[in-house]
Amino acid sequence: MEKDVVLLAIESSCDETAAAVVKNGREVLSNVIYSQIALHTEFGGVVPEIASRKHIEKINQVIEQALSAAGRSLADLDGIAVTYGPGLVGALLVGVSEAKAISFAAGLPLIGVHHIEGHICANYIENKDLEPPFVCLVASGGHSHLVVVRDYGKYEIIGRTRDDAAGEAFDKVARAIGLGYPGGPKIDKLSREGNPDAIAFPRAKVAENEYDFSFSGLKSAVLNYINGCEMKGEEFSRADIAASFQKAVIDVLVEHSIHAVKAYGFSKFAIAGGVASNSSLRETFSERCEREGIAFYHPSPIFCTDNAAMIGAAGYYEFLRGVRSGYDLNAVPGLKLGER
Repeated sequence: MEKDVVLLAIESSCDETAAAVVKNGREVLSNVIYSQIALHTEFGGVVPEIASRKHIEKINQVIEQALSAAGRSLADLDGIAVTYGPGLVGALLVGVSEAKAISFAAGLPLIGVHHIEGHICANYIENKDLEPPFVCLVASGGHSHLVVVRDYGKYEIIGRTRDDAAGEAFDKVARAIGLGYPGGPKIDKLSREGNPDAIAFPRAKVAENEYDFSFSGLKSAVLNYINGCEMKGEEFSRADIAASFQKAVIDVLVEHSIHAVKAYGFSKFAIAGGVASNSSLRETFSERCEREGIAFYHPSPIFCTDNAAMIGAAGYYEFLRGVRSGYDLNAVPGLKLGER
């Protein structure tokens, strides 16, 4: 019987300070997240300097809580996995520096993990039967990627946003209709009170690549609609705007994704990232995949937003592949998926 691999995972790429202890890539022994949402809400978005300072303040506490909750000590671990990109450079540096210090002090292997790979691997935590190959949609505040997962650690990006990421569009529209930050959950909630067919917002297609996304025009259409109503002195329904905007985003994400799954001849599809916790998106994908005979996988909402358990899952498969990082590991804010 092969020995279990237990990793301490650290995630600090944006505004969540997170640590987790993960066994064999799919069993989460602990998952601790300190969220900074309340700190950044008054600014309408994440302030990098504030995020970095709060990471420094909280990271030791979060790691201690994760080890305690898992009933493990550093002596029980087989390695340290840490997000080193992409993300906010100051925030990333806090996690990377902490991971290198623990690795050196405890004599444990260090594994640098790509943040997007972590989101994809979040699907392995609760879906024990999921194995590559499959297509995965990664949709968050900073990313909208359509990825072919060829094997563990082997990815091919076939589609990406040309401008705003889906989550970024949610935040901007939420701000425009007075919902504030974070926009995704608030639009998801308000849209349940609105008519998704009330306003015909555009669904953009990119001529050069059928799998690419563009949400900037949709965001502008929402702003123009609001400005038009205000100029004419007409009232408008925030719920109808939220529901119609959300449906436009979901329609594009679903059509591109299902088209890719069928075109590549796969039978499995997964979603990941913060936008993947949107209830309407999950329901629409579930219905469409069932109709098309496609197995649909998705993490629980806690594993969709930034967390360290997903980094532990990704780190495990990197560990098995023999990936080890040196103490020269640095934060790479613009790291591309598949690069090391």
